[in-house]
Amino acid sequence: MAIVLEANYSKKLGLPGYSSHQFSVTLRTEVADLSQVEAESARLHTLLQSSVDKQIEKVGYLPQNGNSNRNGRGNGNGNGHPNGNSRFTQPQNGGGGANGSPDAWSCSPKQKQYILDLVEQHQLDKAKVEALAQERFGKSVRALNKLEASGLIEELKEKEGSNGRQNGRPNQPSPAAGAR
Repeated sequence: MAIVLEANYSKKLGLPGYSSHQFSVTLRTEVADLSQVEAESARLHTLLQSSVDKQIEKVGYLPQNGNSNRNGRGNGNGNGHPNGNSRFTQPQNGGGGANGSPDAWSCSPKQKQYILDLVEQHQLDKAKVEALAQERFGKSVRALNKLEASGLIEELKEKEGSNGRQNGRPNQPSPAAGAR
């Protein structure tokens, strides 16, 4: 008697302009006996996660409002101020972010602001943060997509969590500063 396994993997990303994108994949397979369930489950999870992550990186259409354009790039930094005076280097290809502007970042405006807030609050060396992005993702901080920027933010928070503590709790930028 065959055992039917059904596995689903889903991911949802918040995007500018109060938008979000979600992608989900479900697979159904059969195994001959219970001893195969654990291995098949692990294989399915890896396959589904990889498939969903590849697809969710494609931003696609974003609703038009005062804060985002067709490319999904905001015309502000998430706190009502226009882009500008960026503190990180431009991508290696000489252009700006995804829309060609020298001040554009490829991640969301809130992620950009959160990265800048972490750097400022913890007095991080911008060159070291830039080197970390190059080491981990092979691109500059400005060129990181939403998924990569999220990974950089988590790594910065982990590294500073042990160094930046007050009253036994880690320092964190205020929610008003544009937390993801």
